[in-house]
Amino acid sequence: MTGPAQRVLYTARVRTLGGRDGLARSTDGRLDVRLSTPGTPNAGTNPEQLFAAGWSACFEGAMQIAARRMDVALPAGFAIDAEVDLNVAGDAYFLGARLKVLLPGIERCVAQAIVDAAHRTCPYSKATRGNVDVALSLG
Repeated sequence: MTGPAQRVLYTARVRTLGGRDGLARSTDGRLDVRLSTPGTPNAGTNPEQLFAAGWSACFEGAMQIAARRMDVALPAGFAIDAEVDLNVAGDAYFLGARLKVLLPGIERCVAQAIVDAAHRTCPYSKATRGNVDVALSLG
């Protein structure tokens, strides 16, 4: 999306060396992680874990905005259990994801409305829409 009202809020700058078995460092030094291929004994995280963490954090922020707009107070213990699958079919790799939203004490219909609104507005949800098989659920 572009237009006269658009403005960049933040730009993440990260250099990765060595791919899935390398290192990733942000230019500001706040991110400095060792990477490893899923299923190997090597130390480090992997891109799927980083994506799950980023998406769930962003989704929680979108939920907070949606709840505020609906005049609903989110419980202190609300959380998201995010799972990101790395899949393969033949020689094609692709992602799948599940976000299980935990909103204790919120009526199910209200919780679902918050989740639906967040999924419409979360930048990660928008980026994956139509590209990643996503399942949302309430726990």
